[in-house]
Amino acid sequence: MKLADLDIIITAPPAPGWGGRYWIFVKVTTACGITGWGECYASSVGPEAMRAVTRDVFARHMAGEDPANIELMFRRAYSSGFTQRPDLTVMGAFSGLEIACWDILGKAAGKPVHALIGGRINERLRAYTYLYPQPGQDMDAFWVSAEQAAEAAAHRVSQGFTAVKFDPAGPYTIRSGHMPSMRDITRSVEFCAAIREAVGDRADLLFGTHGQFSTAGAIRMGAAIAPYAPLWFEEPVPPDDVPSMAEVARASATPVATGERLTTKAEFSAVLAAGAASILQPALGRSGGIWETKKIAAIAEAHNALVAPHLYAGPIEWAANVQFAASIPNLLLVETIETGGDFHRALIGDTIEFDNGYLIPPRTPGLGIEVDEALARAHPFTGTGLHLQMQEAPCDYSSENVFGGGAPPEKDT
Repeated sequence: MKLADLDIIITAPPAPGWGGRYWIFVKVTTACGITGWGECYASSVGPEAMRAVTRDVFARHMAGEDPANIELMFRRAYSSGFTQRPDLTVMGAFSGLEIACWDILGKAAGKPVHALIGGRINERLRAYTYLYPQPGQDMDAFWVSAEQAAEAAAHRVSQGFTAVKFDPAGPYTIRSGHMPSMRDITRSVEFCAAIREAVGDRADLLFGTHGQFSTAGAIRMGAAIAPYAPLWFEEPVPPDDVPSMAEVARASATPVATGERLTTKAEFSAVLAAGAASILQPALGRSGGIWETKKIAAIAEAHNALVAPHLYAGPIEWAANVQFAASIPNLLLVETIETGGDFHRALIGDTIEFDNGYLIPPRTPGLGIEVDEALARAHPFTGTGLHLQMQEAPCDYSSENVFGGGAPPEKDT
């Protein structure tokens, strides 16, 4: 087999846009006619620029190659331009293309991807979801309402979820880590208290922050929420500041989790070596693809750390996460969007089963999905914003800081 053709589809999910403003799907076809699908989770540049980067990575490092030569193609991309260092944009492009190669290899072998990367050690994958507004709840008020968050958490637990994530301590700014306002700390405690009361010991609480705090600010926030026994304190400081994250981890009673904005084993191993986190959250469409993330999981295993694949993207990355998660012994959780999301599921033929809080890995060949290409093309992205964006204004110490989920309207860009 030889890799021959590449097509790229930029799809925009319908409002409210859970999963981001757009998803970058890649369709790779071999000379013998086998098609593989992948997804790039990269948003440092706009989607059209990312389309050009992805085409360049494919043409330079992958076209004409046997899709089985994953390691060779990774080394080419990783070393491109005399770099040999992590690059979010190049690795985002390569990750999606690499996932497509595994889809091809699985289809050619008549086996699911997990059977090619160590086999199926996990029959059922414990899932978690962010808390999103429920029907009848106020979309704007939800993000600052502990009562509404608790109602949403109780609903998710009734569906079988044993972990829910929330991040009430906005804002998310382009600035370096800030000291949280006292109101943000108070609201975070209110959320933890209300959700804990609503779910009791039936579910873990996952506290997200998106790397917004200074070291001292993160330690203050961690101490405030600790009485509610969160399972993790996610990205408490900017993700590139490993020494500060390690300082927070040493001071925090709550395990630190990180990884959605990291790429390749080089960055993840540095986190583990510093003792900066005990839970890793690689996004397979950014972390280097399935094979590189298997290496990340192996390094984590050697550090007695757990893995919880991240998802704030489309359903093809979700499918790759599921195949990967089925094969690793140190799996903690797999992120999903609600119980899969109507549009996510429609795009892949509703092929990933959700069973009372768990995902069931498909046994069909490749990624185990049936991509509705016509549906993906019927929802093109026409905006100007990036997949996700941060605000320029600093933390407000006088008024309410509010961060809404999903992909806010383009007026916010």
